[in-house]
Amino acid sequence: MTYDAPPLPVLRLRPKADARAIRFGHPWAWSDDLVLDRRARSIAPGSLALLEDAERNPLAIGIATPEAKIAFRVLDRRADAVIDDAWLRAKITAAHDLRSAIYEAPYYRLIHAEGDGLPGLIADRFGDCLVIQPNAIWLEDRLIDLCAILQEVTGASCVIKNGTSRARAAENLPEDMAQLTGPAITAPLPVPMNGAIYMADVMGGQKTGLFYDQRPNHAFAATLAKGARVLDVFSHVGGFALAALAAGAQSALSVDASQAALDLASQGAREMGAEARFATRQGDAFATLEALDDEGAQFDLVVADPPAFAPSKPALEKGLRAYERVARLSAPLVDEGGVLILCSCSHAADLEKFRAACLRGIGRAGREARLIYTGFAGPDHPQHPSLTATGYLKVLAFRLMP
Repeated sequence: MTYDAPPLPVLRLRPKADARAIRFGHPWAWSDDLVLDRRARSIAPGSLALLEDAERNPLAIGIATPEAKIAFRVLDRRADAVIDDAWLRAKITAAHDLRSAIYEAPYYRLIHAEGDGLPGLIADRFGDCLVIQPNAIWLEDRLIDLCAILQEVTGASCVIKNGTSRARAAENLPEDMAQLTGPAITAPLPVPMNGAIYMADVMGGQKTGLFYDQRPNHAFAATLAKGARVLDVFSHVGGFALAALAAGAQSALSVDASQAALDLASQGAREMGAEARFATRQGDAFATLEALDDEGAQFDLVVADPPAFAPSKPALEKGLRAYERVARLSAPLVDEGGVLILCSCSHAADLEKFRAACLRGIGRAGREARLIYTGFAGPDHPQHPSLTATGYLKVLAFRLMP
C-alpha cells in the first residue's frame, strides 16, 4: 500500500530561509520560513509533501502541517522516496535491531520520535506489550498499519495507544486511551531492570507507565548504594530507590506526590523481597524535604528527579530557580562525604544552566561539592544531533565534602 500517490503537494522555502539546515540534517521547517500562499495553506494537515528550496530544488519529503509553528517534518531526504508500508517497516526494523543488540531483555524505548526518524512517535516495550504515543496527525491517520507493522517486527501481541500527551493538542488531536490488540491488560506489568523489579501501569500510569531514560543513571546510583541510606525524591514508581535496594542499600525512602505511584513502588519492593528495607512518604516534595531537615534526617545518597520545571524557554528562569531550590533543600540531608544526585528533564535548560543552578543551591545550603558524574538518557533514547529536545535529560552527581 502507498499512502499518497505522486505528485505530492509542494511547500517552498522563502528566499531568505536557510536551506542548508535541512540539507545538513535539521528535521523541521518553521512556518515563518515557508511561502504559505493559498496553495500551501490548502494542504491538509498531516499530508505528505515535498519541500523545496527557493530555487525549486527538492530538499525532502515529509509531513506538512502548514498552519502549525512547525510546518514541515522531514521523513526522507530522497526526493524519490516512497513513504509506504515498506518504508515504515524499514524504520521500525532499524530501531528494533538497535535495541535488540543493546538489551538482553525486551524492556526499552523502541521508538524515540525524531531520534529514530519517525517524528511524533513514541513506543515503549514491556515484554510482549507495546505502548505507543502517536503524537502527530500523520501517525493517527496510519494507526492500523502502524500497529500491524510494530507487531510484525517485534512479535508483541499487545499494543496500547496512549493518546494523552500534551503534544497531541498542538495538532488538534483528541485525548484517547485504548488497547488496540491483545489480551486485556488489567494489572501493572513487572519490568526487570538493573536488578530491580518495577511495576508499570501501562493503562493508567504517567506517560507510558515507566521511564526507561534513567536506566544508566539508576545503574550509576546503584554503584554507590551498598550499605547506604537512600532518599529518592520525586520517586514516581521507585526509580532510583529500587535500583539502590537491588544493589544492597541499607534502606530506601521514596517521596512522591502520587500515592498511586508510591503503591506501585511498594509493590516492586515486595516483588524483589526488599519491602523490609523500603518506605514511602506521600506529599509535596519541597515540603517533605523541609520536614526531613527539621527531623534531622541524614542519608548517604540523596536523589531528586523532578518533573520538567522548564519545559519551554518562557519558563526557563522560573524553572532554574526551582532546580536551585531542590538542590538547596536536598543538600542538608546528605551526610558528610555522601552523594547528591540531581536530575533535569527540561530541554529548555541546557547542561550548563542546570549545573549552575544546582551549584548555587548547594552553595546556599552551606555545602561544598565536587562533580563526580554527568549522565544522560540511555541509548534507547537516541539524540537527533540537530534537535536538542531529544537530549533533554541531564543528571549530575555531586560528592558533598566532609
